[in-house]
Amino acid sequence: MQVKDRMTPNPVTATEDSSFQDALHMMKEKKICRLPVVDKHGRLVGLITNKDLFAASPSSATSLSVFEVHYLLSKMQIKSLMKKRLITVGDDCPLEEAARIMIDNDIGSLPVLKDNRMVGIITDADIFKSFVEILGGREPGLRLTLDVTEGKGALAAIANEIAREDGFIISLATFSGKDASDRIITVKVSGAPKEGLLKGLESNSVKVLNAIEFTSRIRPVIRTNGSCRLIRYRHPGEGRRTDIVPAKADIHNNKMASAIGFHRGDAPSENNYRT
Repeated sequence: MQVKDRMTPNPVTATEDSSFQDALHMMKEKKICRLPVVDKHGRLVGLITNKDLFAASPSSATSLSVFEVHYLLSKMQIKSLMKKRLITVGDDCPLEEAARIMIDNDIGSLPVLKDNRMVGIITDADIFKSFVEILGGREPGLRLTLDVTEGKGALAAIANEIAREDGFIISLATFSGKDASDRIITVKVSGAPKEGLLKGLESNSVKVLNAIEFTSRIRPVIRTNGSCRLIRYRHPGEGRRTDIVPAKADIHNNKMASAIGFHRGDAPSENNYRT
């Protein structure tokens, strides 16, 4: 799998002389949070994000009126706000290498170039979507987490046991274990009886850490509690889990938001780029 297979081709772009308001309007309209910036020849010269725009906006404590804020922002050009030092990849870059580059450099997106021309952009959201696909996240089935000692034939033994139980492998991924000789294997299977498969694997010295049958997708339920969002969901075979996520209250409470018509619920996703 290469970057070109999962990137957003021909992304929305801004020009160097685009105004602050133009950039924010495009982000709101297209529901994106990053804009590549190109010069008059179409060459990539920078990147601007919604965070860059909010960082440059007046705080809620400013003594300026809404009209003054509006005027100042209309005169601000994004060439003075954009990031000019960019990390890019080619469209033939392996997907896992693009993910590694993002992690190693603590960035959320990579402009994609071919023959020195921008042909797309790949973001952490695209990587997450691929991760879900790799692990069969949208498919029903029996999900097994296995602890296997690394060695020749270990994977073949697992595959043979699944085949013996008339099972079909939907997805398979390996992860590092606690030490160099261990591998954690996650495999999702359909068609194989759970109890029979577990007994067969254990008879082949495969340690089963977890076995969950997915018949439907997990449905998150979002609750609001003050300045935080409580995201509750039920996991098959487990109890209810709660994640606490800070609300973006600062985005909605400053004068800049009022000046440019940015209202609650308008914030683009920080982890997505849709065109």
